[in-house]
Amino acid sequence: MDGTQRSAIKPGMTVDIVLKQDQRTGKLTRGTVAQLLTNSPNHPHGIKVRLSDGQVGRVKRIVEGSGV
Repeated sequence: MDGTQRSAIKPGMTVDIVLKQDQRTGKLTRGTVAQLLTNSPNHPHGIKVRLSDGQVGRVKRIVEGSGV
């Protein structure tokens, strides 16, 4: 599942994000959502989140089986 819809992402879910410095390469970073930073209901490049380790990026994929 992609990360363009805010309603599909909840704190505690495991997601793959792309960090700002990795946008050119598309390198994904996996982590647990701590906070949603995008207020709009959707975003074409992915909802911006803060992971539990403090990294910030846009959700590219929601990892299956991480439902909260």
